[in-house]
Amino acid sequence: MKPLLSQHKKHRKLTTLVENRTTYSAEYAELNIYETYAFAEKVSLTFDFPIIASMLTGKKVMYLDGFEAFDFFPGESVVMPTNKEMVIDFPLATEESPTQCLALGIDASKIEEVVGKFNQVVQIENENNNWKLDETASHLINNADVNHLVQRLTHTFTNDTTSKDVLLDLMIQELIVRLLQTKAKSLIINDTDVFNDTRIGSVIKYIKTHLTNKDINVEALAKQAYMSTSHFHKQFKNTLGISPIDYINSERIKFAKKLIKESKNLRISEVAYKSGFNNTSYFNRQFKKHEMITPTQFVKSVLAK
Repeated sequence: MKPLLSQHKKHRKLTTLVENRTTYSAEYAELNIYETYAFAEKVSLTFDFPIIASMLTGKKVMYLDGFEAFDFFPGESVVMPTNKEMVIDFPLATEESPTQCLALGIDASKIEEVVGKFNQVVQIENENNNWKLDETASHLINNADVNHLVQRLTHTFTNDTTSKDVLLDLMIQELIVRLLQTKAKSLIINDTDVFNDTRIGSVIKYIKTHLTNKDINVEALAKQAYMSTSHFHKQFKNTLGISPIDYINSERIKFAKKLIKESKNLRISEVAYKSGFNNTSYFNRQFKKHEMITPTQFVKSVLAK
């Protein structure tokens, strides 16, 4: 993250050692970069607009309404509704190694505009019209699309270019859509019964009940949704933000982790087969893609507990 903040260092002014704030403004958004240079506890922050907060360096302990206290590390983000309090501890912050975090605020009118466009193309929203971005907090871990966008936004905010405002507008729209897709995925996966009257919802339910069936493919799922293969693939990705195959693989990896924890003596090839994978090498690649470690390393971590 150091190159990302190289321009920021030229602009910031240090006025406090705890949550020193530097603000960059655009037409529909505001980027706040917070830096803490000393140990601190129970620091409170509240914003009068929806924000996405992302860690850059160091560690925080976050206390949010509806969540148990959790450690907040680089690569993670929190989406916060308007006027919702964040209470924060800074256990590792020092002058030599400050804790750095950004808070991107997005104008409510821009969110409403993008949500309206999004709702027009996502089938699930045509049947459930009360879907909003800013009602409850969300904790996002290892969301590569959101992380990449936040990095691009930070770079653009802190560097003056002639196309800055246009680029920020496009990226902010994309970020809102990514967050909506994350919300869609959470809603569909965690509360399938609410969406069992929708075609995408019914497909998710079908995948869950046939997860270890090695014959699951996009063509079969498209038939389940009464759509053409191409239309189904587009509709699924628009709604959840990932392709049907990527979703199936992610669910199978979750199932594989559960198998490993419950049956520690299973060989990796057995875990792969029981989780719906035909090929152990493919299973190993998918496991590392989703978990950042190999199945063997995961087994060792489970056995060590």
